[in-house]
Amino acid sequence: MRPRAVAGGLALAATAGWNVSNVGAVADQLSQAYGVSLAVIGLFTTGLFVTHAALQVPGGRFCDRLGARPVGLAGLAIAAAASALALTWREAAFAIAMRVLTGVGTGLSFVAGSDYVRATIGTAVAQGVYGAGSMTAGGLALAIVPLVGGWQAPFTTALVVACVGLAALLAAPPARARQSRARGPATVVDRRLLPLGAMHSASFGLSVVIGNWVVTLLERHGALSASVSGAAGALTLLLGIVTRPLGGRFYGRAGPLRASFLVGAAATAVLALSASLPVAIVASALVGLAAGLPFAPAFTGAARARPDAPGAAVGFVNTLGAVTILVFTPLVGLTFSLPGEGRLGFLVVAALWGATAAAVPSGPVREPARAAGAGEGRA
Repeated sequence: MRPRAVAGGLALAATAGWNVSNVGAVADQLSQAYGVSLAVIGLFTTGLFVTHAALQVPGGRFCDRLGARPVGLAGLAIAAAASALALTWREAAFAIAMRVLTGVGTGLSFVAGSDYVRATIGTAVAQGVYGAGSMTAGGLALAIVPLVGGWQAPFTTALVVACVGLAALLAAPPARARQSRARGPATVVDRRLLPLGAMHSASFGLSVVIGNWVVTLLERHGALSASVSGAAGALTLLLGIVTRPLGGRFYGRAGPLRASFLVGAAATAVLALSASLPVAIVASALVGLAAGLPFAPAFTGAARARPDAPGAAVGFVNTLGAVTILVFTPLVGLTFSLPGEGRLGFLVVAALWGATAAAVPSGPVREPARAAGAGEGRA
């Protein structure tokens, strides 16, 4: 069952990850095709994350009650339909509306994928593999979408990824639904989730912000083509395939996790200040590697902190990451109209990423004694 379960989880991860960066991969081209500014193109991603963020906790509750697989199938179907509709009319307002609808699909898909992996496999390393799939899809989007070309490229490729994901998840085994006993806001009002949310907001949220604008940054300051910039920028997301699974082995170990935040911050600052392609490649690689480590510890810690409603707890942590993307993607886009053309935005992101090292918990998050005493098992 495990290979099919892994494939089902990765199918959900891929649709969420691809839609995170597919627009940023061709931001300049979309700006010209739609006849709008880069700040407006930034709203394509902002619109996605409005609903993506809003669906995290409700989606987690649905998973706790109905099971992750049906929730994930619904999310993939919605993402596919929205991408198909976006191809029918080249109008910025309509495209933003379709991205808002896509966010419903990715919001359900992402939290369902994490819960599906927890319920069928259940290890921190497996959670890291799931996260690697999402980050890898985002990195591949940065590299592939510019090669496809045209204003349709982000939506055509997203449609293909969602349809392939539907086929893979339909072939995957079901995960047993877990009846959540938590009610109301108590599901997510837990102080132990806040540092985990901060970790995810920096390592995932800010790395996605970087991924959305790094191609434009390299084009502006490195005099590079879109394809070369996309290939270099893809490393900011693609290399999570290495460190997200590895991060599962660092669950509860503060030292390596704190170091990852400091490395990510330093590499982001280098991206902001350097115009050299070799330096940009190394810095992009370090961003991708650093961003991967905290994923599995954050999600595993959230599920263990709230065994009564693990899906909702993971959804809460991911909501904070999604809100970070929602807020900072357009703000960094706006800095491209200021002197330095985006460098200020990247330096602010670097400072925030580095500061998050202080939020890393000193040890593993433990299950509440009452849950352990009640003999609750993994769903």
